[in-house]
Amino acid sequence: MTARRKPDVDALFAALADPARRRAIEVLGQGPQRAGDLAERLGLAAPAMSRHLKELKSAGLVVDHHPETDARVRVYALNGHRLAELKDWLARAEEGWATQLSAFAAHVAKKRAT
Repeated sequence: MTARRKPDVDALFAALADPARRRAIEVLGQGPQRAGDLAERLGLAAPAMSRHLKELKSAGLVVDHHPETDARVRVYALNGHRLAELKDWLARAEEGWATQLSAFAAHVAKKRAT
């Protein structure tokens, strides 16, 4: 039996800690974008956008490719696998919270009944 690799949620949360990177994720959720277009939509200078995209790419949240028509341009898109890992982690955390809340509610009900 092989151990399932745990997602590195620390890297995901660190990448998403910045509001500009979260906005970039939201915009990329609408579809792939050229880096320059993304910077313009977010009102960021190209060097700042480049730094944010580097962080998002390092965390695995986005991937990039060069269109066949122009190798100088980079198009960025969301990496659905990393987003799914984050969603799974959040679902497990929420399940744990729900279990604890149910146990607490049962404890309180028991104390009231006695």
